[in-house]
Amino acid sequence: MYTQNDVLDYVNEEDVKFVRLAFFDMKGVQKNISIMASQLEWAFTDGISFDASAIYGFEQAEKSDLFLFPEPQTISVLPWRPNTGKVVRMFCTIKHADGRDYEKDCRTILKKAVKSAKEEYGLDFNIGTEIEFYLFKLDEKGEPTKIPFDNAGYMDIAPEDKGENIRREICFTLEQMGIQPEASHHEEGPGQNEIDFHYSDAVTAADNASTFKWIVRTRAANAGLYADFSPKPLADKAGSGLHINMSCSDSSKNKNMLAGILAHAQEITYYMNPVENSYERLGEHKAPKYISWGKENRLAFVRVPAATSAESERLEIRSADCQCNIYLVLTLLIKAALDGIKNNLLPPEEMQGRGGEGQKLDLIPDTLEAAQKIARDSDFIKKALGSN
Repeated sequence: MYTQNDVLDYVNEEDVKFVRLAFFDMKGVQKNISIMASQLEWAFTDGISFDASAIYGFEQAEKSDLFLFPEPQTISVLPWRPNTGKVVRMFCTIKHADGRDYEKDCRTILKKAVKSAKEEYGLDFNIGTEIEFYLFKLDEKGEPTKIPFDNAGYMDIAPEDKGENIRREICFTLEQMGIQPEASHHEEGPGQNEIDFHYSDAVTAADNASTFKWIVRTRAANAGLYADFSPKPLADKAGSGLHINMSCSDSSKNKNMLAGILAHAQEITYYMNPVENSYERLGEHKAPKYISWGKENRLAFVRVPAATSAESERLEIRSADCQCNIYLVLTLLIKAALDGIKNNLLPPEEMQGRGGEGQKLDLIPDTLEAAQKIARDSDFIKKALGSN
């Protein structure tokens, strides 16, 4: 793990000229400030100030100074920038001027949830993500269209699959930035792709997923394409999800973890599916409609995949999409899992068949307004996220 001195030495020895300090607004949109490398030591000790009133969900103009403190262990070189005069990126902790952590820093919120799981329950959670996106052509003015880059289908190969080379470039870039992709392939929709990540701790998983979206957009733009992460970009085609694979360091708690997530599924939905377009995807194709679980069942809210070893046992939460703030979503999933473990909850009957025919299953909220109201009225959400 890199220390401040390691990073300062690297910057001096490797001709680094610019340092991007990255953080996230309350929607999970990545923001950054670029500083000259000569200012990095100051950033480590005193922080870099910014106008919090200009960031979605943060502060009002009358009291708007916050400070970014880079985390040295998160340093990555941006491989698409020149080797001479390198650019590096670090994620930051947001603090008040008096040194207190900023209450609406979503990375800090997730770090506290991870710390609570370890200190209060002795548990670690591992997270792996599967992220789907579409590649669309640009028009003559360089604006995005809804014309898919290809007409290939699930796991097709070239020449039908035209996204193969772009996915390869994305995976190479991820590796150069210290991120481990696990698999990539063409998805069901025309121009739709998926790249999966090896599991890691929750904060690293969220950082990697956020970095991934940036890399995909960058590589797509370099290829003259537009990368679309919206949940349902084409009305009559498969939607794009962000499937979250989650496991616990104590596998004997798996049923309690599953039960806790299902118990709070309606309350969490607004955070996993935060835009109107999200609800055009849910219940269509293989996106879930019911709050349910099933072994190997891709129609369930939580799928329990077949496992060839104890190490690969996990839960796959299938409803989230890439418009979410993944830091808040992972916080809520961890808190829901811990609630199930604390109260020894047990899951309901497994969903049968395609839609639980004959079973009384609760539905996922079917509109943004309904999901938002449930979340707003939820004591669980208030406790898990504080006043944010």
